Amino acid sequence: MALADSLETLRSDPSLPGEFTTWHFDPPRAADYVPFPVAVSQALVDALSGQGIAQLYNHQATATEAVISGKDVCVVTPTASGKTLCYNLPIVQAILEQPETRALYIFPTKALAQDQLDELHGLITAAGADIKTFTYDGDTPADARRSVRSAGHVVITNPDMLHTAILPHHTKWVKLFENLRYVVIDELHQYRGVFGSHVSNVIHRLRRICRFYGSDPVFICCSATIANPAELASRVIGKEVTLVDNNGAPSGGKVTALFNPSVVNRELGIRRSALMAAREIADRLISGGSQTIVFAPSRVSVELLLTYLRQGVKKPLGGPEPVEGYRSGYLPNERRDVERRLRSGELRAVVATNALELGIDIGGLEAAVVAGYPGTVASTRQQFGRAGRRNDLAFSVLVAGSRAIDQYVVNHPEYLLEEPPEAGLIDPDNLQILASHVKCAAFELPFSEDEDFGSFGQEILHVLAEAGVLNLSGGRYYWMAESYPAEQVSLRTAQIDNFVIIESGVKPRVIGEVDRPAAPVLIHDEAIYMHGGQQYHVDRLDWEEKKAYVSRVNVDYYTDANLAVDLKVLDSFAEESEPRALHAHGEVAVTYLATIFKKIKLETQENIGWGKIHLPQEDFHTASYWLAFSPEASTGFDQEALQEGLWGIAHLLCNIAPIFLMCDARDLHGVAQVKSPFTDRPTVFVYETVASGVGFSSHLFAIRQELLHSARTAVARCQCSAGCPACVGPDYEGRVVSKRVARELLERLQ
Repeated sequence: MALADSLETLRSDPSLPGEFTTWHFDPPRAADYVPFPVAVSQALVDALSGQGIAQLYNHQATATEAVISGKDVCVVTPTASGKTLCYNLPIVQAILEQPETRALYIFPTKALAQDQLDELHGLITAAGADIKTFTYDGDTPADARRSVRSAGHVVITNPDMLHTAILPHHTKWVKLFENLRYVVIDELHQYRGVFGSHVSNVIHRLRRICRFYGSDPVFICCSATIANPAELASRVIGKEVTLVDNNGAPSGGKVTALFNPSVVNRELGIRRSALMAAREIADRLISGGSQTIVFAPSRVSVELLLTYLRQGVKKPLGGPEPVEGYRSGYLPNERRDVERRLRSGELRAVVATNALELGIDIGGLEAAVVAGYPGTVASTRQQFGRAGRRNDLAFSVLVAGSRAIDQYVVNHPEYLLEEPPEAGLIDPDNLQILASHVKCAAFELPFSEDEDFGSFGQEILHVLAEAGVLNLSGGRYYWMAESYPAEQVSLRTAQIDNFVIIESGVKPRVIGEVDRPAAPVLIHDEAIYMHGGQQYHVDRLDWEEKKAYVSRVNVDYYTDANLAVDLKVLDSFAEESEPRALHAHGEVAVTYLATIFKKIKLETQENIGWGKIHLPQEDFHTASYWLAFSPEASTGFDQEALQEGLWGIAHLLCNIAPIFLMCDARDLHGVAQVKSPFTDRPTVFVYETVASGVGFSSHLFAIRQELLHSARTAVARCQCSAGCPACVGPDYEGRVVSKRVARELLERLQ
């Protein structure tokens, strides 16, 4: 069945558990072609013509000319618009002209690096050029690393390897750094928050080493659409860039839909599960013959949807599964196999987290189903962009959940389809992050007394010298400690240690891993861990050794854990007093403890049991925005009612805030205190879930009036009677909430 026929049937299907609130069609768009720039050699023109590329898209030519003229650029165009050629073409041209030229390609994941290596090899082979390209990552054999360092014209790596394996050992990479003319940073929009703040410092270290060896490379950044690409690129690389956003790529017609599942409890405002509704839509698309990708918000939901979809798609006798999962925690060879089978068309569907949101080549899928709002407009558009070939019809649908932000988006389609996406925020001067990279930089090269590295570099150097980590001699700071600092700094999270999951048996084997923050809720004793559609019972979690021992089971439930959280204010960075409220942001100490877990039936989502979790308490320091109500604004409620209203506001603010931030709702958390020890008032805290924070709290403080206005609007328009996921609840952290009290408290602040 053609996709157009499937969509007509889908749109009018009365058995779907909900309604399409939006059904939007974007017509096909023709390509905007321009000739090759005159600086591109005939050999390259012929090579590309042999690959079916007789002309360039407008943005490809613009970027190529800018790079060849020595400008740092940031290319921003939609998914599958040919951004790769924007850097491959000028770099290959430069190497053909000057064989000593070196280039460094940086991708956020090993999978994407391998994918781009194949595309670069294709161009080099077609041109008949002697250009050596290598990937340098954790999978590169030791005996091959010498060749990469000495002979590689193009070295393809990721930020983690640059941070731990290249920069600290720059003396082994002299040929690269002396001749480094180009640095490519692809998927720039991924470098935000903690990760982006770390990477900005890594690039600062890279440029410092380049100066030592006498090079000054041109940076070529590529990004999906975000609100501030040039600003983000400039902050990441530390210098101004030229923006290239004149997209000339063609696109086929595209249908974009928003689907709101039906209400199953009108009193509580609870809707049918987004996962179950996404399952039914995906089932119809797959059965209609459309190759489909389904995005799920978490590792657990990927496994649940994978289990459900496999029930509706028959596996060929003796053949491979026609539906597969794809997420972090799967081993690399599993993920490569899924990518290959998607490209070949062998797989009918894949269920993935945002790990497949990146530009990995998985072919042109026909349909994308997004189960739950991913948290940002940029991420949603990236996931939508996974469906569609250049000339064929494509379909993308967002299936809304019951959360406040989901309901906001599904009822305001213009926000998703017409408004500009969010800005990418980073804070490279975050003290904890900056201090880590000052150590790494000092290990790599001595610091002069007047050398800058971030806003607080000199102060950090002085502190490290006093602690004996550095030695100040002859006007230079020298590294003195025996430790190897880069190994102790994780770019991805505040934690450096992952937990390994081991399947017990005659021959125990590693089946996956989870990061430390996720371990208490996913792999505690008696948890049901899901991997590849298979359920595993966690027999024992060895917290000290960071190992979870699991065994295969076949049960009809999964587990969901609760966390107890406490918060104390350490310092206030800025305050703003109003007649009925105090707004502030600052540093807080957060303590969390996994307490109990629930057993939830797979099909009905019923709670069928619970158990206690016995794990140590975890502590970290982070940043928070808080709202403290004056006595006048909080009178007229007993203490219990006030507490219920405050928890409702905490839930609401945490779910509304991502509308203004390029973050997921999971990047923020809320705490409510009837009488805060710090403010001595009823107070709601919205804190960042990463150590030290990355600027979200200060931004919320700056836009506090817009945030509160949106919160008031959301709770006023919600049709539920006492609180629901679309406004203040129905509960938050297992606590009772009150819509009436929350609404009145917010209205008193007007």
